[in-house]
Amino acid sequence: MPADLAVIGLGPYGLPLAQAAVAAGVATIGYRTGPEAGSLSPAEQRRMLSGGFRPATNAAELGRVRTAVICAPTPRGADGGLDLSQLEAAARTLAAQLRPHTTVILESPVYPGTTEEILRPLLEEGSGLRAGRDFHLAYSPSRVDPGNRDFTPANTPKVIGGLTPACTESAAAFYGRLTDKVVRARGPREAETVQLLETNYRHVNIALVNEMAVLCHDLGVDLWDVVRCAETKPFGFQAFRPGPGVGGHAVPQDLTAHGGRTLRMVELAQQVNSRMPGYVVQRGATLLNEHGKSARGARVLLLGVTYKPDLADLHGTPAQEVALRLMELGASVSYHDPYVPAWSVLDRPVPRVDSLYEAVADADLTILLQQHRTYDLQGLSVKAQLLLDTRGAAPTGAAHRL
Repeated sequence: MPADLAVIGLGPYGLPLAQAAVAAGVATIGYRTGPEAGSLSPAEQRRMLSGGFRPATNAAELGRVRTAVICAPTPRGADGGLDLSQLEAAARTLAAQLRPHTTVILESPVYPGTTEEILRPLLEEGSGLRAGRDFHLAYSPSRVDPGNRDFTPANTPKVIGGLTPACTESAAAFYGRLTDKVVRARGPREAETVQLLETNYRHVNIALVNEMAVLCHDLGVDLWDVVRCAETKPFGFQAFRPGPGVGGHAVPQDLTAHGGRTLRMVELAQQVNSRMPGYVVQRGATLLNEHGKSARGARVLLLGVTYKPDLADLHGTPAQEVALRLMELGASVSYHDPYVPAWSVLDRPVPRVDSLYEAVADADLTILLQQHRTYDLQGLSVKAQLLLDTRGAAPTGAAHRL
């Protein structure tokens, strides 16, 4: 059966889009751009395949769809900027197959101007077609929130900015099949900058509350109670909570590596958030010292090493640096995570404990890095010799909080 949609890139942005399209009854093919960090459970795979999804290995299939969405990953490169190499490779592959009247949409996180200045020339040169005349071209920021049960692609508004008004309407017609609301931006640059603002908003606000966590600890103030009270304000405030660092696929962008433009607030937020794993280790070492133990030789158990609760995704997880710093101090580090059967730090396997409560009781220090639903923090806090809770998940007074 011919497909209506090709999703190019089956990582953290492409897989959710493909799932949403299949759920909406859109016949979809998926084309991988490389080794991508997207995963589905066996049950999810069966649902997608039975719903009309097909993995495509032959690039020629990309020329038989009405809509092609590029979701290639754009990770942080060696210079600190976004690495667009996979996006460019995906564009060249699509260009060789592109046919008139196709709608091409970019969803990868990019700098403002990428759709027009990088993607458009690659598609035009490789196909001989003209964007806005022979095919439609648009940008739509991905709004994926893995594990969020309240906001799904169906009820999350989709922003679209097309090269021309006709491009915008063509993309809007496609996304209108997947979501309840489509929001039209003035153009691709505006839509790209929406993604920039939304990503940086998260990082800046997490940095603020992380700084507040350090300050409140020094002042002897219960930050978690402060946040609980502050979020009762019905206007002008949105609650963010501190943690051991910031993970995930959406990296903050200060544009320093893109034309020398600097967003000072974002640059500072990156510095604040990158210090949190070290601060967690410092707090852990201090707790050990206060109880007559040294970090060197201490048995330290890390609970939850994924970047987000109840998911198996390790991308950018701060647990990596926490474990490394503990090892450098001479601690004996082990971990438990119901979603991670094996874990390594710099190619060094970290022992995984099986009997959780016994391991917690045996550890000199237990650090909760991620709050999975399966963790009974009340019960674990009773067993633990020392419990450092970086998520504010344990009952008040049951653990030392970040």
